[in-house]
Amino acid sequence: MLIEIPNVFSKQEVSHLREQLDARRWIDGNQTSGAMATTRKRNQQLDKDDPVAIRIGELIMERLLAHPLFVSAALPLQFYPPLFNRYQGGETFGYHIDNAIRSTNEGMVRTDLSATLFLSEPESYQGGELVIQDTYGQQSIKLAAGSLVLYPSTSLHQVTPVTSGERTAAFMWLQSMVRDEGQRRLLFQLDQSIQSLTAQTTAEQELFNLTGIYHNLLRRWSEL
Repeated sequence: MLIEIPNVFSKQEVSHLREQLDARRWIDGNQTSGAMATTRKRNQQLDKDDPVAIRIGELIMERLLAHPLFVSAALPLQFYPPLFNRYQGGETFGYHIDNAIRSTNEGMVRTDLSATLFLSEPESYQGGELVIQDTYGQQSIKLAAGSLVLYPSTSLHQVTPVTSGERTAAFMWLQSMVRDEGQRRLLFQLDQSIQSLTAQTTAEQELFNLTGIYHNLLRRWSEL
């Protein structure tokens, strides 16, 4: 399941974030690469311990945990804190699958879901599409600055070469309360239907029944 979430941050907010990020020292992006990825990855990143990157990453997590569509789709349990990358001058990241487990100061995180928050306007650079292959086919993603795409970490994906301009983004992984992607999809579809019916004049008892089904399924499938 691939979900696009528009306007996580406003244009003005993105401009302010970029001012802070652009002023930092960028390093070789292979800091977070697995052994296989190092041969396919050419980009720049902010150091994971950079204090500005940490603070902005915390802001991103706070914003996402307050976003109903993100919470409904991800059912987040634990984040690997957001990192920041930049592509320019032909830089690219060839096809790869993200590492299954990541280590944080708080412990290990199973990467059920990956997310990219775009911080450059699509017209400001050429190339740089996030191409994702999975059971739903191949999709090429290039969103407006401030918008996010969420997709299974099991997906084969790449960032195509940036042939002009500069592509800056935040990327992150998270462990969901529900490990199975198919179960998460069913819960998401059910939750979206409940929200839609809540906004209509649906009988209260029917909504009560559907909500009960949702929570009983979540209780059955979640791992905490």
